Amino acid sequence: MIGAGRERREQQVGQDREAAGGTPGGVRQSGRQRLGAALWPPRVSRAQLVVALLLFSLGLGLAIQVRSTNSDTQLRGARQEDLVRVLDEVDARQQRLDSERQQLQQSLSTLQNSSQQAKEAQIQTRDKEQQLGVLAGTVAATGPGIVLTIEDPGGKVQADMLLNTLEELRAAGAEAVEINDVRVVAGTWFSDAASGSVSISGKRVAQPYRFTVIGNSHDLDTALGIPGGVVQSVRQLKASATVSQQKSLAVTALIPLTTPDYAHSAQP
Repeated sequence: MIGAGRERREQQVGQDREAAGGTPGGVRQSGRQRLGAALWPPRVSRAQLVVALLLFSLGLGLAIQVRSTNSDTQLRGARQEDLVRVLDEVDARQQRLDSERQQLQQSLSTLQNSSQQAKEAQIQTRDKEQQLGVLAGTVAATGPGIVLTIEDPGGKVQADMLLNTLEELRAAGAEAVEINDVRVVAGTWFSDAASGSVSISGKRVAQPYRFTVIGNSHDLDTALGIPGGVVQSVRQLKASATVSQQKSLAVTALIPLTTPDYAHSAQP
């Protein structure tokens, strides 16, 4: 009987150990503990580690490339005074737009509130006619501005450079422009001619090219002198460009007023 009792006790101990999960000492583990033991510590293979390092290196390289691309702007490396000139030009354009907006609002208010609206409308119509005449080149104009003189002994300054100069001046607020004795308007065109000269709307113009421009002299001078602007571009062609601010200028060259052959007013 003693032998049988000992055998039953050994069987009972074996069953207890099996129920406890086979752990030393017979301590029973819960399902959460067994899951945690399977997940931690993590088992990372060498291949997984290599892939992680490659992905990290790729992301770092892309971040550096994006940052380098964003910082590579046109004015990178420009001097402080050049950046100040660019900022002055932007501020000047903003001021001109604000001034034009205020003038339009004033005109609208005057038309709406004037007791003599018909007379006021006639006055404004005459003023607008003069303004349009200046823009169309059919009337002379006077006012402050600049004189830009381009001297090109080597004949490197061609029609495209003069056109770029005109566009820079218009963007800076030029209101009336004359090149030598040719009035420049919206329909003016440029082409290269023989012997290093340029044709403006079919009229041959020889150097030195003299731009007489009416507008805000400070804004015009600043626009021509910005980095990569007209003055710098002309000098890169081994030519010279000088700008002179003037308190009073006259643009006297005129364009004959012609009647359109096909276009007619849409007014009834």
